[in-house]
Amino acid sequence: MASIMTNTSALTALQSLNNTNRNLETTQNRISTGYRVSEASDNAAYWSIATTMRSDNKALSTVSDALGLGASKVDTAYTGMNKAIDTVNEIKTKLVASQGSSDADKQKYDIEIKALQAQLKSYSDASTFSGANWLSTDTTNAATAGTFADVKIVASFNRDATGKTSIGTIDVKVQDIKLYDAGSTDETDAGLLDGTRDATGARAAAQAATIGDDAAAGDTYTVSDMALYDSGTGAVASDSQIADMLGVVEGALKDMTTAATNLGAAKTRINLQQTFTSSLMDSFDRGIGQLVDADMNKESTRLQALQVQQQLGIQALSIANSNSQSIMSLFRG
Repeated sequence: MASIMTNTSALTALQSLNNTNRNLETTQNRISTGYRVSEASDNAAYWSIATTMRSDNKALSTVSDALGLGASKVDTAYTGMNKAIDTVNEIKTKLVASQGSSDADKQKYDIEIKALQAQLKSYSDASTFSGANWLSTDTTNAATAGTFADVKIVASFNRDATGKTSIGTIDVKVQDIKLYDAGSTDETDAGLLDGTRDATGARAAAQAATIGDDAAAGDTYTVSDMALYDSGTGAVASDSQIADMLGVVEGALKDMTTAATNLGAAKTRINLQQTFTSSLMDSFDRGIGQLVDADMNKESTRLQALQVQQQLGIQALSIANSNSQSIMSLFRG
């Protein structure tokens, strides 16, 4: 039926053109933004998942930074500990050399030992990174005097199946690796070098030895200030006292080796966690991309097709509108 009130063909062509224009707008938006899902209205579920994953990825980036900072602190302490071990070994050699030597030679060895003791303190005091020093400490104002709280290095950001989040840490027990502690209360919480030890190298309550006498049961020394010569009395350590000092040094070296091992293990674990975190962030990026990124090959092909459809739609609408003009011919004489 020919009608001048309703042009059915034009309405159909117009609906088709409007639909093509909407699809074309969607495709152009995907191409310009690079996203198939750029807002919640595009796909609410995918947008929600991607937004949460992006938030978690930012948290992982912060974790990666924290691991880098923690690694630097551990590495600093590890370097200082190794230098301290080398220096304590030097003190050990001086003690061995002084055994059975003359009093004059023992005084000379004492000068060398004092220089090495000063170097030990210098190494420890210098082992500071970003305000943290785990070798030369002062626990005077700690929650428990003489006790250095464990250092917690942020190592992971976790989200379980219910959506609950948590933080994982790598703990470093500084109390077991400190070399000096200005706030120690007794030999049990002192540092590895300024804590008193007996001839076996074990921690023991302080019992000062009288330099020059034969070694007495229970005599104690510290690696940080043991001396072969008493400048006040002019006395020189006896060979039996030097033997006790060797035992003290051996005990300290054993504890320092354990401390260096613990630091090395922490360093390795941090490095492994850094590698894992980096890989996990890449996995998150790939997962987000699978959900929301636009396939540019597909979209470019679709764009060309829609542009052709748009041109054909405009042509079809033009033809439908011109059809109504044929009604005029019915009224010509």
